[in-house]
Amino acid sequence: MSALLESYAAGRWFRAADDGEPLLDAATGEEVARISSRGLDVAAMVRHARDTGGPALRALTFHERAALLKELAKHLMERKDELYALSVRTGATSRDTMVDVDGGIGTLFSYASKGVRELPNDTIVLDGGLERLGKGGTFVGQHVYTSRPGVAAQINAFNFPVWGMLEKLGPAFLAGLPSIVKPASQTAYLTELTVRLIVESGILPEGTLQLLAGSAGGLLDELTIHDSVAFTGSAHTAGILRRHPNVLDGGVVLGVEADSLNCSILGPDVRPDDPEFDLFVKGVVTEMTVKAGQKCTAIRRVLVPEALAGPVEAALADRLARVGVGDPRNPEVRMGPLASLGQRDEVRKAVEALRASGEVVFGDPAGGSLLDGDPQRGAFMTPLVLRARPGATEPHDVEPFGPVASVLAYDGIEAALALAARGRGSLVASLVTRDPQVARSVVLGLAPWHGRVLVLDRDDAKESTGHGSPLPVLVHGGPGRAGGGEELGGVRGVLHHMQRTAVQGSPDQLTAITGRWTTGAARAESGVHPFRKSLAELRVGDTIASAPRTVSLADIDHFAEFTGDTFYAHTDPEAAARNPLFGGIVAHGYLVVSLAAGLFVDPAPGPVLANFGVDGLRFLTPVKAGDAIDVTLTVKQITPRRGADYGEVRWDAVVANQDGQAVATYDVLTLVAKTWPAQEAR
Repeated sequence: MSALLESYAAGRWFRAADDGEPLLDAATGEEVARISSRGLDVAAMVRHARDTGGPALRALTFHERAALLKELAKHLMERKDELYALSVRTGATSRDTMVDVDGGIGTLFSYASKGVRELPNDTIVLDGGLERLGKGGTFVGQHVYTSRPGVAAQINAFNFPVWGMLEKLGPAFLAGLPSIVKPASQTAYLTELTVRLIVESGILPEGTLQLLAGSAGGLLDELTIHDSVAFTGSAHTAGILRRHPNVLDGGVVLGVEADSLNCSILGPDVRPDDPEFDLFVKGVVTEMTVKAGQKCTAIRRVLVPEALAGPVEAALADRLARVGVGDPRNPEVRMGPLASLGQRDEVRKAVEALRASGEVVFGDPAGGSLLDGDPQRGAFMTPLVLRARPGATEPHDVEPFGPVASVLAYDGIEAALALAARGRGSLVASLVTRDPQVARSVVLGLAPWHGRVLVLDRDDAKESTGHGSPLPVLVHGGPGRAGGGEELGGVRGVLHHMQRTAVQGSPDQLTAITGRWTTGAARAESGVHPFRKSLAELRVGDTIASAPRTVSLADIDHFAEFTGDTFYAHTDPEAAARNPLFGGIVAHGYLVVSLAAGLFVDPAPGPVLANFGVDGLRFLTPVKAGDAIDVTLTVKQITPRRGADYGEVRWDAVVANQDGQAVATYDVLTLVAKTWPAQEAR
């Protein structure tokens, strides 16, 4: 008897007392492992996550959490050969494993990068700008995101035992939530190995990742307000979860990714000799054969113009005939088996339902020839293409979670969109077209029914990641039948786990709460130019108020000649006088900004190393010849960079004229040494 999988619970590995249920090699039928969670104290897991993992994680800033994710991704990349060796037992080819293992690790790398580049080195995130709530500016509001004191439970499908876990772990970890992972039993041995590698590394704080191998038991019974469940699986199971009392009334947030009858549409402008025709056929074949079609994003419905239905079917048959099916240990095999014999039975049932309104135009529903492998012991199934009859309903209702697709002919774009919508909500649709007007019409028609839309043509084909590849920077999820959930999407996936709160108060109070200087808050003028202060010495609110400078007509003329910006408002008095906004010659906006820099800069070498940008520049009041301008520069935000001898400083800049009117506002972004002189930095 093979080894029993263990759960990682409350800081230790737990082995059930019984023998468990066998888990079989998808290709050979041999027993790989056994699984059971009998006797597991799920309540203790939830307490451990809340009391140990959560506080440890929330004590770290976003940048510190991101650094741990990056370290973890590197560690798993170094050990991925072990994951590849075991992944073959799930029926995965090397290409399939790359999608699962490398894709999951790549998602961690992506979130580690975004955590540093797009989130502050803090535990709070500001959402949007400051809202002025009173005329005097003493009462203001700011939306903020903070970490919830809860647990992120994930219940995953069998098809991506590594990516499915890591794509949920990364955003939740960055958001400050500990995770409890419940993988699908069929392939849980690969998830267990991944968790072992993570736990043994010691990289993540204890309690931030736990594994439940086996039945979820009473997991949802232990969850409450601030907790969330991210579920990937069948609509039937999703319905059971939705009806759980703690989801209905207990404040548990449930995110669902369920069934999805994704479609790919061949544009009416495409002809058989166009590159787009080949791209379309190749895309359909790829989605039918990667992971043996066991992808929630796979193409199930192939929508083609009526005149091209025959050529598309012939082209699909030609390509699919060259796909070797068999044991993925054979390097010649391009498509392995389904995850289990039970899964193959489910797909065959779906095919029989589809045949009620369609006919098989490629493949053998009873089996088909294999490159190698035992069709009695392995869950092998060759690809199948069906032609749906006009008016067929089954292709829009039945999801064959395997290497099966139905071709549906359409007459006109509106008909194609109507067919796509009959899927009642999907994760992804793709459109292959060269015509921009077709692209606009179809995308606008598809968007309400889909979480993602790929528009493919010869120009983007080389860089395209394909129809079925969720990317960490783009949202993954879909409306209606697809579950209505949303994951990934870059920082959106992090904020999804956090609580947004509107905070009201005085500018000084909001500065203290947010760690970012708020307009109207106190400024500190110490007599020392802020550019002479290192990052260790700077404080939010440090300010310099410059002396005024008069802008002359000669300044404006020189700037126009020097830059070549001879727009009439700066060079033609008569034309400028007729401009209803200016009424005469005005200074260039960028001249004003340049002069402002000269007013606040300290030119000598010092801790300010570089200016790397300007954000939110707005010109508010025209500056005319003879006007005097001054600038007030205030430290708005300080962000040390990990592993570097410098950090980022965001400065609030307000340029005003002699009447105190703001003529320009913007943020100046600089890099400042942590200590000065720089050679003393550590």
